[in-house]
Amino acid sequence: MRFLILLVGLVLACSESEAPAPPAAPAASEPPVAQAPTAAPRPDLFVPPPRAPRGLIKNTPGATPGYVLFNPSLSDTAYLVDNEGRVVHAWKTPYAPGGDMELLPNGNLLRGSRDPEQLGFKTGGTGGILQELAWDGSVVWEWKLSEAGRVHHHDVSALPNGNVLLLAWEVKSPEEARRAGRRADQIPEQGLWPDVVLEIEPIGSRGANVVWEWHVWDHLIQNHDPEAPNYGDPAARPERIDLNAGSHAPPIDAAQLEQLKALGYVPPDATPQDLRSDFLHVNTVTHHPRLDQIALSVPVMGEVWILDRGTTTAEAAGSTGGRRGRGGDLLYRFGNPAAYGRGLALAQRFFYQHDVRWIPDGWNGAGNLMVFNNGRGRHEGPWSSIDEWTPPLDADGRYTLADGEPFGPDELAWQYVAPDPQTFYAPFVSGAQRLANGNTMVCAGTGGEFFEVTKGGEVVWEYRNPFWGNVRNVDGSLPQPRIDERPFATFRATRIPTDHPALAGRTLAPLEPQPAWHDWKPAP
Repeated sequence: MRFLILLVGLVLACSESEAPAPPAAPAASEPPVAQAPTAAPRPDLFVPPPRAPRGLIKNTPGATPGYVLFNPSLSDTAYLVDNEGRVVHAWKTPYAPGGDMELLPNGNLLRGSRDPEQLGFKTGGTGGILQELAWDGSVVWEWKLSEAGRVHHHDVSALPNGNVLLLAWEVKSPEEARRAGRRADQIPEQGLWPDVVLEIEPIGSRGANVVWEWHVWDHLIQNHDPEAPNYGDPAARPERIDLNAGSHAPPIDAAQLEQLKALGYVPPDATPQDLRSDFLHVNTVTHHPRLDQIALSVPVMGEVWILDRGTTTAEAAGSTGGRRGRGGDLLYRFGNPAAYGRGLALAQRFFYQHDVRWIPDGWNGAGNLMVFNNGRGRHEGPWSSIDEWTPPLDADGRYTLADGEPFGPDELAWQYVAPDPQTFYAPFVSGAQRLANGNTMVCAGTGGEFFEVTKGGEVVWEYRNPFWGNVRNVDGSLPQPRIDERPFATFRATRIPTDHPALAGRTLAPLEPQPAWHDWKPAP
């Protein structure tokens, strides 16, 4: 089926104001030139070169007053820029980012960071260190989850109670995968890396308690081995995760692997075995405080999953209990009904999506969900979109599902597509954020391009990240694979409104001097 082919490239990524002239560039070596792939490049794996000019491109009266927070993927510095594209604050750390970060109400920065000593997980999104930084950059709290068998990756999300949700991979051996019913020909030598959601309570300046956890491995179904646990029909158990849903993809050959290395979502020493271990690659975790539910973005499946956080850890490991009486089984899933046997491949909507978010109560589209749909492997061709939809919640707060049918809705509530779709394409990272005025902040992360768009599709603000960095792991390797060839890539960018509580009582003025831009020039 078409959606399964995605496994090959998944595991791993109006008036216009004058753009300011770039400051002097920092002394830094130029990134190496990418090696040409050994086979004809796949269109969906093509990464356009960075666009010039950099910095502020457009600032109109329709732009939301405020700031934008971002951290380039190879940089140890997080930046806060105003609507004129000027840096008004920065946080510097010893580490490259390990995914997302969040500005807390008290003005501190919660940041996922890349552990430079973690060399075992060879795919994009590896983190390993969580930090809370004060406004002046001092470390308030730092905690490491970076072991041989388990590591934090991609995303963190602060909860109202002061705890933190995070994503992690845990290693399952080849024998554990076989006993669970994974097809033998789809078990890598390194085993599998199923995802885990942890809720941690920060303790002191260096500690944390795990107070809740949910494991993919506790909610499997498979129809491959009748003697293995959880044997059954995935179509009859849509609340369960088919362990073999991605196992029919063609094997990754040497030429295709070189394309993925050139794309930058796997390191130079990655093997096909590494790619197949990360068989889900969950890249977002977020929480709805009123529903007390968790949403996950699962790009390999082309799906968004919803979980009940109102469970104990014991209930989260089973299928009963919690606010919804379903334990840790999926309450809802959307994006690709073929992943649970209730639709054809052509019904797939999401293609390696990132950054699922609920639209907050009281806002335009409140209660709807939204993703950055990267479009890698899209049936109509590779282009990105922002997709919003209304989940089928009934009056009792349950997600409705008809017998034998996939989860709805049948149509999207809103979608942003560029006037020429081919001009808007980011095959990995990226995100989208609904704003209080109904506009949407978009991060096309591959090229480090951020813009704000109205519901009618008008771009009212645009900025291209001009900053770079040169952070390395302890062995000299890159913190994220081949990211030096996409010097401005950014995992996510977040609009910070002027009334954000973190800014209360603070005077924000352009830094003097402004941080130096990376001296990048397009190839002639």
